[in-house]
Amino acid sequence: MKGYKTMIQGDTKVTAPVRWAMVGGGQGSQIGYIHRCAALRDNSFQLVAGAFDIDPARGREFGVSLRVASERCYPDYQTLFAEEAKREDGIQAVSIATPNNTHFAICKAALEAGLHVVCEKPLCFNVTEAEELRALATENRCIVGVTYGYAGHQLVRQAREMIANGDLGDIRMVHMQFAHGFHSEAVENASPSTRWRVDPRYAGPSYVLGDLATHPYYIAEMMLPELRIKRLLCSRQSFVASRAPLEDNAYVLMEYEGGAMGHLWASAVNAGSMHGQKVRVIGSRASIEWWDEHPNQLRYEVQGEPVRLLERGMEYLYPEAREDDRIGAGHPEGLFEAWANLYYRFALAMEAMERDDVAGVEALGVPGIDAGLEGVRWVENCVRSADAGATWVDYL
Repeated sequence: MKGYKTMIQGDTKVTAPVRWAMVGGGQGSQIGYIHRCAALRDNSFQLVAGAFDIDPARGREFGVSLRVASERCYPDYQTLFAEEAKREDGIQAVSIATPNNTHFAICKAALEAGLHVVCEKPLCFNVTEAEELRALATENRCIVGVTYGYAGHQLVRQAREMIANGDLGDIRMVHMQFAHGFHSEAVENASPSTRWRVDPRYAGPSYVLGDLATHPYYIAEMMLPELRIKRLLCSRQSFVASRAPLEDNAYVLMEYEGGAMGHLWASAVNAGSMHGQKVRVIGSRASIEWWDEHPNQLRYEVQGEPVRLLERGMEYLYPEAREDDRIGAGHPEGLFEAWANLYYRFALAMEAMERDDVAGVEALGVPGIDAGLEGVRWVENCVRSADAGATWVDYL
């Protein structure tokens, strides 16, 4: 394993669990449970406080059901941060699992309080706000992690190492998609947890571009850190008319510096598709494809040779792709394990930052403040192109 230590033994990697709180993620949340499972999986975090719900009484009841002390279940994030700062055993980090329009204010307040942050994407609605958060994080020596949870799958790391090693040759094309069919009708009429996602007051300037597309976009970024977008063209549609001006389908063409091309399809109206998130990277000698419905496999196609399916946990993989294995090959691992891989790395990054070990933070390879900012920048450019009539725009 060349010095790499897997997660199979369940060893605790942090010196002490990070004292941790949640804002949002309460009863009825789509993503609160996976945040808690991931953070608590490896004893890297300890949930000690929270402001779980916009309704204080309901939030307190929910927090107590999680065995959080009643007096540390706060009515809002402002009170949470202020009261916890008075305690010797106060929180060190907070996860933000609330609607998009609240992320910037909560993240800013947390950073100003000197807290590390794990935030749902998007961090905010525009690049100016994202740059403000990055400056605050740098000034206060705080980690900001973004939950691009699919990036915790081990074969995404295998793909990155194969590309870096030149196994594919020169990179020519990157095809990305996240196209499911569960919103092919106006399901938001009966689902409050979906309704805010298609309302620009809460979701921001986009629906599927920000909510879906940024996931494969970040995975491609992780696989191909050297690629830089030169210009892009975006066309977006609202096939369920009531969602306008937000899109439920979008196509993006990207021209990278150096001549490679990228294509991304994001859709919530791909009727019949369960999830449809794939990243395919095409080189001059070979191609690879990762599909999140089969996350334990990576398709490897060398020109003129039989197709190979690389399997998680096998000795033939690069060691970086085996570092986060939690069970031996042949046993499937899923999204909860992928999130847990990110969360324990977030905890290690927080420890490293406390030691002023910036190189140690970077070596962990987690989606941090720069990844969050880049996601905001990409969506902003896509909307700018689409609103100009689906024209090519220089990437700003």
